[in-house]
Amino acid sequence: MDVVVVGSGGAGMSAAIAAREAGASVLVVTKSALGASNTGRAQGGIQAAMGDDDSVDSHCRDTFAAGHEDARPELVRKLTSEGPDAIAWLSSIGVSFTRDEGRLRILRCGGASRPRLLQAGERTGAEMVKALRAGVRAAEAQVRESTALREMTPTASGWRLDLEGAGAGTVEAGAVVLAAGGGLRGEADRLGIGSTNHPDATPEVLELAMALGAVTEHLDSWQRHPTGSVWPEALAGYALPETTRSYGATLHDANGERFVDELAPRDVVADAIVRVVEDGRGVAAPNGLRGVWLDTAAIDREHGAGFTAARLAYVHNRYAKAGVDITRERVLVYPVLHYRNGGLLIDTHGATTLPGVFAAGEISGGVHGTNRLMGNSLLDTVVFGRTAGRAAAAAAR
Repeated sequence: MDVVVVGSGGAGMSAAIAAREAGASVLVVTKSALGASNTGRAQGGIQAAMGDDDSVDSHCRDTFAAGHEDARPELVRKLTSEGPDAIAWLSSIGVSFTRDEGRLRILRCGGASRPRLLQAGERTGAEMVKALRAGVRAAEAQVRESTALREMTPTASGWRLDLEGAGAGTVEAGAVVLAAGGGLRGEADRLGIGSTNHPDATPEVLELAMALGAVTEHLDSWQRHPTGSVWPEALAGYALPETTRSYGATLHDANGERFVDELAPRDVVADAIVRVVEDGRGVAAPNGLRGVWLDTAAIDREHGAGFTAARLAYVHNRYAKAGVDITRERVLVYPVLHYRNGGLLIDTHGATTLPGVFAAGEISGGVHGTNRLMGNSLLDTVVFGRTAGRAAAAAAR
């Protein structure tokens, strides 16, 4: 086998398609079903400099600033400069980005100086997974589902991978792409705290690479999503997408006072919520947990009745099923563990410090610094997924 891709979220599937396009034989190893990942849970959208008043330079500056200038400049430049091409590629494989009167709908999100967020309906990640899954099948990459990586051993010609599960066995590969995510669901379960992550998002592949000597960067920088649902309990751990705040939802303490710019970078908003609760200005839910008010009803007050139900139908329906009408009631929120900002250090080709091993997506480090700009994660999966796939194919040859 030329290339083995470990993981099948947005980064893994983008890598597999790119490696096949480069002429490599490809095997995708995935712990459960193809596409089961954090990518499919991403609601907000994907950032790229597509607006008339936007530019790659502006996107680059915003990304670098949001990451506290801790990211690798060359990786930020690559991520942002290839954004428009990533959108074009996703469109070509079947992702239908939302348009208003024929023009792309582009929103401003937290930490962005310009409207830059594109959406495919309300669940952009799920639409990407659908198109990428079809792309992997069409490219005729081999796939072993319900299969996990147990061990990797260097060989004279690449790597030997020992697999367990439904596709158990040993595979020889010329190059490997690690795209198994940051594993924060596993970290959250270990700590007994909430997480937005998919149940498969556990860190054993990251830990395996580290045990082999791979260099990491900002490994312990974890991002919290500011608006994790506190109540009702049926929605515990669900994160209201950033678009609720883009459309005008505001944050308030127990006294009804606003306390933060709702469109500041995620870590700023999350830290402000935590401070308010620690200062005794939080609101207690019936289950005893504390949070702050997210005034979702402000959206219809600003845009008119029916706007929330139309633009945020998925969120609106989820809360309605739990007995809450977000067009009339405020909801309680508190930050929830969401994303590992760092990981395996990569270069602009997606290469890790292990020969013949590439990485892409949340398992990698250096792209986002110590805080990720919302919408850049889906872009990361495509830009560096495709990059790592092409580079792995070249390395295997």
